[in-house]
Formats: sequence, C-alpha cells, structure tokens
Amino acid sequence: MWLEVSVNEEQHLSGSTEPTDDLPVADGEVHAIVYWRPGCPFCAMLRAGLRLKRVPFREVNIWHDPEAAAFVRSVARGNETVPTVSVGSVSLVNPSAGEVAALVAAARG
Repeated sequence: MWLEVSVNEEQHLSGSTEPTDDLPVADGEVHAIVYWRPGCPFCAMLRAGLRLKRVPFREVNIWHDPEAAAFVRSVARGNETVPTVSVGSVSLVNPSAGEVAALVAAARG
C-alpha cells in the first residue's frame, strides 16, 4: 500500500533511531526509515530483505518512541501497523523489500 504524506524527516525521527550495522547511512543519503516493534515477524523479514538488497535504512522501534508510534498511526489509518516505511514524503504500510528498494531507487533519481 502506497500512501503519500507530507512530512519532513525531523517530524518523525527522534533519538531512538539507529542506523543498521550492515549499511550505515551517510548524512544526506537517500534511505528508508523502517518503523518496527519487537516480536514482529513481518518486520524481521523486511529488514532482512532490505539488508540482502543492500538498501540503506534506519530503524525506529515504535515501542521506545511515542512520536514514531504517533507517526505510524497517522499514516496507517489510526493503527500501529508495522512495518511501516518512509522514504522522503512517501510512506508504505507493510511493504515488501522490493517495493522499498524501488522507492529508494526512484528517490535517488
């Protein structure tokens, strides 16, 4: 599901975001932001798929970040559906790794 939202990264990032160990995200680099929670098998599958596809991403645990949880609810029709992914102003709810890779590639131009 593709949802267009108008937000800037600072609105939904806080100190609980951490770059993945596998693919560090350089300042200014186009990347995905993956909102997840512990115990979510869909989140684990997506994150593994993004690593395999070498897609740079940052992870945000919505259980540790109330602002991130609120952002997810704002793009997922009031639900805390994870994984939710943002790339720029586009948010995807429960996307495949291929969808995220395509979105990041398109955002890079």
